[in-house]
Amino acid sequence: MNLPIFISRRYLFSKKSTNVINIISGIAITAVAFGTMALLVILSVFNGFDTLIRSLLNSFDPDLKITVVEGKTFSADTSSLDFVKQYKDVAYFVEVVEENVLLEFDDKQYIATIKGVGDDYASINSIDTMIIDGEFVLYDNQNYAVLGYGISYKLSYGLNTINPIKIWVPKRKGKVTFNAENAFNKDFIFASGIFSVQQEYDEKYIIVPINFARDLLEYKTEVSSIEIKLKNGINKNKAEKIIQSKLGSGFVVKNRIEQQELLYKIMKSEKWAIFLILTFIIFIASFNIVGSLSMLIIDKKKDIIILRNIGASNTLIRNIFLIEGWLISFIGAIVGLLLGSFICFIQLQFGLLQFPGTGTFIVNAYPVELRIVDIFFVFLTVISIGFIAIWYPARYVNRLIKVKDSQ
Repeated sequence: MNLPIFISRRYLFSKKSTNVINIISGIAITAVAFGTMALLVILSVFNGFDTLIRSLLNSFDPDLKITVVEGKTFSADTSSLDFVKQYKDVAYFVEVVEENVLLEFDDKQYIATIKGVGDDYASINSIDTMIIDGEFVLYDNQNYAVLGYGISYKLSYGLNTINPIKIWVPKRKGKVTFNAENAFNKDFIFASGIFSVQQEYDEKYIIVPINFARDLLEYKTEVSSIEIKLKNGINKNKAEKIIQSKLGSGFVVKNRIEQQELLYKIMKSEKWAIFLILTFIIFIASFNIVGSLSMLIIDKKKDIIILRNIGASNTLIRNIFLIEGWLISFIGAIVGLLLGSFICFIQLQFGLLQFPGTGTFIVNAYPVELRIVDIFFVFLTVISIGFIAIWYPARYVNRLIKVKDSQ
C-alpha cells in the first residue's frame, strides 16, 4: 500500500490524543455530506421541473413555428410556403390566426387571445391529451371552442351551460360611430372542452376553427403564423435551417426552445444561481477540514519530526495530510451522493414532499430527475473544493519542517 495513503487512513480513523480532533473530523465529513446531498437534491428537483415544463409546453408548442418579421399577418399563398408545405420532412402544416378578443359570458368579461387553427392542429402537438373536461372537438355540424382552464375559471363557464360565449373584436375597417357595438364584430360559440397546460396558456387562449376566426376578424387567406410538425427520426435542426433559408429574411422560423427562449433562460439561470449558492455553502463547510487538519498537524508534531529524522521527504509528509483532507472530502462526497440519491428515489417512488393545497398544479408532488452527469459534476465540485480547502494547512506542514531544520 502507498505509504502516505496508509498513514493518512490511520490518522483519520484512529483515536487521537485529543478527542476534539475526532469530533471536528466527524463534523467536517458531516458538513460536506449534507452540502453534497443538498446540492444533488436541488439539482435533481430543477431537472424534474425542467422536464415537466418541457413536456407541458411540448403539448402546446409545435416543432417549428413560422412568423413574419414585420407586421401581424401574412398571406399563406406564396411559393416559398408551398415549398415548406410539400417539404419531405414536414408531417403536418397548420395555418394559425391569433388576435386579442373580449370574451363575455353572462355578466362577466375577460380579455383573451383567440387562436384559429386548421383541421390538423391536434396532430402537431398533444393538446388533446391536456383536456381536463370534455373533449377536443372544433367542429361537429357547428363550430366549437376549446378554452383554457384559466379562462373557464375567470368566466365561471362550464360545459353544461346552455348559454354560449360571446366574442367581441374591433372591426378592421370600422367607421367612427357613437354606437360602440357598431365598431365591433361579434359572434357566439359553445365550448366542447377545457384544457390545462400551463398557467400562462390556460389564462390566454381560446382555440377555435380557423374559418370561424377569419370570419370574425375579416380575414381571407391571412395567417398570423404557420405551425409545423416534423416527421419522426429526422434532423430537426437541419430541417429548420433548410426551411429558414428557403423562406428568406422576411420570415422567422423558431423551434420549441426558441419559442420559449426567455423561460428556458430564466430556468437555466435559476439552476446555476442555486448551484453557485450551495457550492459556496459547501466551500464554507469545507473550512471544517482546515480546522481538523490544522489540529491534527499540531497533534502529530512528534510523528512529523520522527518521519523527518528517518528520511521522509517534505513532499511525502505534506502528501500525508493532503490525502487525509482528500479522504475527508471523498467520504463526505460519497455519503452525500448516496443520501441525495436515496432521497430522490424515495421522492420519485412515493412523492413524500407534496405541493401545498390540492389541485393547484398538474402534479401533486415535487418532480425529481436524477442524472448521472449531475452526480459526476457534484462529486468533482466537492472534491475540488476540498482540495482548495486543505491546501493551506498542508503547506503549514512544510513551514513546521523548516522551523525544525533551523533549530
